[in-house]
Amino acid sequence: MFETILIATDGSDSVSRAVAVALDLADRFDGTVHALSVVDTDEVDSSPAAVSDQLQDALAEQADDALSTVTDSTDRSVETAVREGRPATEICDYAVEIDADMVATGTRGRHGENRFLIGSVAERVVRTCPVPVLTVRQLEGTSESEPVDA
Repeated sequence: MFETILIATDGSDSVSRAVAVALDLADRFDGTVHALSVVDTDEVDSSPAAVSDQLQDALAEQADDALSTVTDSTDRSVETAVREGRPATEICDYAVEIDADMVATGTRGRHGENRFLIGSVAERVVRTCPVPVLTVRQLEGTSESEPVDA
């Protein structure tokens, strides 16, 4: 059922529970896990030229850290990738490339409360991805992942 699971992560607290849920599903279905973090080129392009290279490097480092958080959360093998571009587009394209059965993501990312119910990237992925998307809400008042009960 879930042979290939893609975890889309930006390293935010919101995604921690999504990581736990996705890894639990992978364990239950003996699925392959991929983790993807996207460096948002729109963010870099809109920054002042004097700091754009530094911002690019900082976002790439943040992407690597986000992927390390996923791999450190499990004993299973996780294929990791960092892409550059528009996050929602890159997530959907990567899901198709790896023939994912599901994409798991948090509902709010680094930009927090700027969206009412669901983050703008998660919303775009839900609307445009040809692969089923599981959005996992961070539980109120927690920053650590909660146990997943079935």
